[in-house]
Amino acid sequence: MCNSIKAIDVHHHFIPSFYTEELHRQGIKVVAGAPIPSWNPERSLDVMNMNAIRTAITSISSPGVYFGDKGSAVSLARRCNEYAKNIKELYPDRFGSFAVLPMPLPEESCREAVYALDTLKAEGVVLLASTGGKFLGNQDFDELMYELDRRNAVVFVHPDIHPSSETLGLKTPGFILEFLCDTTRAAVNLIYTGTFEKYPRIKWILAHAGGFLPYVAWRISLGNLLPEILEKAPQGILTYIRRLYFDTALSPSPFAMAALKELVEPDHILFGSDFPFAPEPLVIHQREELSKLEQFEPSTLEGIERVHALKLFPGLTMEGEGSEIAPKFDRINLSTTIKFQLIKRFVSFASKARNR
Repeated sequence: MCNSIKAIDVHHHFIPSFYTEELHRQGIKVVAGAPIPSWNPERSLDVMNMNAIRTAITSISSPGVYFGDKGSAVSLARRCNEYAKNIKELYPDRFGSFAVLPMPLPEESCREAVYALDTLKAEGVVLLASTGGKFLGNQDFDELMYELDRRNAVVFVHPDIHPSSETLGLKTPGFILEFLCDTTRAAVNLIYTGTFEKYPRIKWILAHAGGFLPYVAWRISLGNLLPEILEKAPQGILTYIRRLYFDTALSPSPFAMAALKELVEPDHILFGSDFPFAPEPLVIHQREELSKLEQFEPSTLEGIERVHALKLFPGLTMEGEGSEIAPKFDRINLSTTIKFQLIKRFVSFASKARNR
């Protein structure tokens, strides 16, 4: 691991205490099979320093902020977004934010997106792949897509558990399998409904390496043979897929990255950790797995770590970066280094057990 703190993490969740309290009021203590972790900004900074992460772009994860009451959802979204803004001001250069919206409420989500992007200056918005049973690409969200397109917005797509997934009777935790289905279905729906064609200026990041999309991309492209789909996606389905960005969160394996490498240009692959749902040892493990990938040249791995994200978020560029003078980054302090080494030993043992 490099000892200069420079990576950009595009998949990093924040869980304010007031948000956790609201989840508990709704009877939600587990999300997609994973317990809701404790969180505070200092815990994020600690794991960021251990893993050479300069900036984390925070987002609210599943299940979002809508629990059946419109007013409460609007209020909770605003509170989360203003809290994220305060964190950015408290820790300059260390945090960015994807604003959460009160989806699936179209008008309210549109208003919050405009406020978050124009007033709070969020780096983008986070949208769940499906909310309330509606996938992205649903025509109810056209007004929101219009406003996002006008602003050349970056949209981070995070999965949720679709109601149909809960009727399958499978014992597999939702975050293991169904999350990936949700992302894949949303991506395909965005193509097949013509959303990507109609709103071309939106830049989309898919969580977890795009779910199953890289693996099934060729099969999805068979939609080009169907006139009713080709009409909505006239540039060819693979063209739209290759415009997407993909993060590495919980997906830094040679299997997933080999498929992604063949599908998109390297600069469409971004680093993501999924902290704190991926706890400290797992973040360290992901960083190490990425560094060992033989699919990518060292320059590409460096790009995944930071440079590729700067093309989407130029505001995160540090002074001196991109010039002949290398940017200066903070160094990891001794206590953080010792903690990292202790966790690394545990991760090495756990990795051997996982690969049996």
